[in-house]
Amino acid sequence: MVIYSYGGDCMDKNYLVTKSNYFIMNSSYDLSLEEQKIILTLASMVQPTDEEFKPYTFKINEFMELLGVDTKTKYTEIPKITKELMKKVFEIEEGKKVIQVAWLSSVVYEKGTGMVELEFSPRLKPYMIKLGTVFTQYKLANILSMRSKYSPRIYEILKCNEFKKQGYIEIELEDLRRILSADNVYPLYNDFKRFVIQRTQKELKKLSDINFDFEEIKTGRKVTSLKFYIHSIKKNDQKNETCGTVQVPGQMKIEGAFESEEPVPIVRDFIKENITDLQIIKLLDAAHGNIELIKEKYAIAEQTSDIKNIIGWLLKAIKDDYKASEGKLNVFSNRKNFTERKYDKKFFDDFLLYPEKEQG
Repeated sequence: MVIYSYGGDCMDKNYLVTKSNYFIMNSSYDLSLEEQKIILTLASMVQPTDEEFKPYTFKINEFMELLGVDTKTKYTEIPKITKELMKKVFEIEEGKKVIQVAWLSSVVYEKGTGMVELEFSPRLKPYMIKLGTVFTQYKLANILSMRSKYSPRIYEILKCNEFKKQGYIEIELEDLRRILSADNVYPLYNDFKRFVIQRTQKELKKLSDINFDFEEIKTGRKVTSLKFYIHSIKKNDQKNETCGTVQVPGQMKIEGAFESEEPVPIVRDFIKENITDLQIIKLLDAAHGNIELIKEKYAIAEQTSDIKNIIGWLLKAIKDDYKASEGKLNVFSNRKNFTERKYDKKFFDDFLLYPEKEQG
């Protein structure tokens, strides 16, 4: 049972932040800790049944208290933070499209009332409202007391991979830096490990519902990837709620540890290529949980020569509803000299973070 506790335009640390897994793993942005807490607090106020974003109005002092900020200048401090936040534009990759979007569409202050109204950019709707099948939820309380700007982002990345079948997620160091917008931060790996990874590790263990161990993967003597082993922490106040990757009623079940009756291993059984759980989830999401539809398109793929990128091909086949005659005769009839791509670790790992990015 998922508990939602909403009481109008008020705030509660027990509210649930909801985001699509695709958005978590494919967005890269640089926000201060205060800016992240504003965004996540606002996200926790979006109800799962909402059709559109709406403006949320709340008291500045209540907001500052929730964020744990104690300052006598709070009525001038919040406007400064939100003004800077309005300037923060980031990019989302969707196939061949790159969407540049700001987090907020508007911020309104009511003079003399101590009230502020915030509203998300409508471009963020596909990643936060009516999400379908694959999304992650967690209590706002898990991030509110964090003090490192990197901790909330790493928490989200690990949270949406909490129930990986193999028990870990491996991320290339370069990709992790890009997601965290930390390409030029702590250029020496030992500094990055100490001030980003290990600091986050301590904060998550102390403050959140998960913790992690990590293993360094080296190419030669250089650390090039990190394996994160994610552990759930059961707290006393979590007895009747489900957080993590969850389902919407009436939709397919992608929850827990991907046990045998769940869809991921079923799809893995008939797809011969070496692909990851997240790639399979992306296919399931595109097919709205219809495994037979994926089987149908994969059967067409088996009769189609010169497929360079099986996941990208299947996603397009599902989206455009390829039929058997099209798959065999027409779909790639205008492409020459394409060869089947053999398993390449980096190529497939790219889909872990960028499942819709076209691979060359």
